[in-house]
Amino acid sequence: MAFAWLPGAAGDIARGAATTILLIAVTTLAGTFLSILGAAGRRNGAALLRRAIAWYVEIVRNTPFLVQLFFIFFGLPSLGIRLDPILAAMLAMTLNMAAYTIEIVGAGLDAVPRGQTEAALALGLRPRQVFIKIVLPQALKVIYPALTSQIVIMMLESAVVSQIAVRELTYEADMLQARTFRSFETYLVVTLVYLGLSIGLRRLLVGGGRRVLGAGVS
Repeated sequence: MAFAWLPGAAGDIARGAATTILLIAVTTLAGTFLSILGAAGRRNGAALLRRAIAWYVEIVRNTPFLVQLFFIFFGLPSLGIRLDPILAAMLAMTLNMAAYTIEIVGAGLDAVPRGQTEAALALGLRPRQVFIKIVLPQALKVIYPALTSQIVIMMLESAVVSQIAVRELTYEADMLQARTFRSFETYLVVTLVYLGLSIGLRRLLVGGGRRVLGAGVS
């Protein structure tokens, strides 16, 4: 094995890792927000809304992420909607993550005892206040470990967006091995970088969850 090329490639690898971090940061915030809205709508919305959310979840969860990405990047231009590669990647990742986390958040909402909602309503709180102040915090505490795992999985799946020329970590690895002809060494280094990102992301999420949601997060 030879790693003489590594110091000169460190900048490319760092830029790729930074793009991967940006993608998962945007996806986490937007995907979690959409999943909360989707889970609430699936339980409390009108019948048409509930069916629409159910169909969305089933379609996304039963089709490959790569196909979804290609549909957004290559298919939408046929309708006059053209997106920059990184925006297309963020949109595809957000929609994919939301479909999975809707089920996770929904399980957390179902775990909150119904009596707490009834008691809050009896005290005069409005339904929206009950959801935001009473139900949602408890639900997030219950499902936080599963949500953390889904975020890490989504970060690893971000490697797929290299197929539409998003300059994230896997894209930079492909370019490096094409220039250096050191495939084994290149992908070994990038594998270690992904491993470090996964461990760091999980620790960051768990630490942040403990501070925000309390000691029950693990």
